[in-house]
Amino acid sequence: MNQTGRTKQNQRGIRLTAGAMVVVVSAMGGLVVASEPLYKLFCQVTGYGGTPRIAEGQISSGVVAETMTVRFDSNVNRDLAWKFRPAATQVNVQIGEEALAFYEAKNVSGETLVGTATFNVMPERAAPYFNKIQCFCFTEQVLKPGETVQMPVTFFIDPDILKDQYARNIKTVTLSYTFFLNQDQSKAQTTHQANYSN
Repeated sequence: MNQTGRTKQNQRGIRLTAGAMVVVVSAMGGLVVASEPLYKLFCQVTGYGGTPRIAEGQISSGVVAETMTVRFDSNVNRDLAWKFRPAATQVNVQIGEEALAFYEAKNVSGETLVGTATFNVMPERAAPYFNKIQCFCFTEQVLKPGETVQMPVTFFIDPDILKDQYARNIKTVTLSYTFFLNQDQSKAQTTHQANYSN
């Protein structure tokens, strides 16, 4: 093969390698973008990392005599000027019984803010059995200056927890929420403009 043939073959190899690298980098970028929602979904389905399951339309399979204490915890990231607390610090429920609890959030700043809450259940081994039917997690909450809202959480503890040798002796679980300042504050601006025009 002459020098010109080798040069063309080398250039073709370089182009193929560069094209493959572009595909690999693009795929990695796509995985980075999708990783957070996929991780949240994985945690919600499996209860991994203390994340309770979200029981969409599901109801408990039955109430049993055993009871459990559910404690409620609240936290606010320092970037969000809200006060956030549970209406009651704990409740005793029968396993399998549908229960309702409330959290209260108040915007203590002088501007409309959008917050989003994350949650988990401790101890982690109880999380797969803690089913939330209705909650405010991962939903954008828009609060005007000084506004206070009550946010409900409906849940039940799956009786299957009593069949799990590692979880059946748990008597107390803690449901913890943390509110963060939402990265996208466009809903706050929309709310402010709507109030200003009225």
